[in-house]
Amino acid sequence: MSIQERRERERAERRRLIVDAARELAEAEGWDAVTTRRLAERVEYSQPVLYSHFKGKDAIVRAVAVQGFVDMTERLRAARTAHRSPARALRALAIAYLDFAAERPALYDAMFVREVDLAFGTAETPPELRAAFGEFVAAVSPLAGDDDLETRIEVFWSALHGQATLDHGRRLRAGHRRARLDLLLSRFS
Repeated sequence: MSIQERRERERAERRRLIVDAARELAEAEGWDAVTTRRLAERVEYSQPVLYSHFKGKDAIVRAVAVQGFVDMTERLRAARTAHRSPARALRALAIAYLDFAAERPALYDAMFVREVDLAFGTAETPPELRAAFGEFVAAVSPLAGDDDLETRIEVFWSALHGQATLDHGRRLRAGHRRARLDLLLSRFS
């Protein structure tokens, strides 16, 4: 391995360490607790080293969000592909999505709620976001009929996002999650 390759590998490892630390700190204490000073202490690098990898907190949140899409896509794919029936695959994907949002609220917040510099539905959309959308395409398309597929997916995803966000904020009746999901799925299956 050349010196250049080793340096690139070490740089990538530092970047991953910073992203992981930000994600862990946000999950434990919320995004307000994530500062470059606290991250520098946590990863045992100076603040200038953090700034050599990221322009600031917003760039770190963006990196966390992109990694979150990788994690979410894996969960959605595993849930969807565990079922042959299109209706069951859609249900499994929806449950996996809602569980992901409930289990990782700060990560979900970075991905979908916080203002981050991530383009959705454009030529600049990162491949990690496209892969997540692809799982929705795979789950919804067998049930789409004559509807515009992308619009159907956007409405379905929006409904799941609304449920996830309102559940997190304790704005919905806690014991009715399944009933809400059943109603939603009855409109899309």
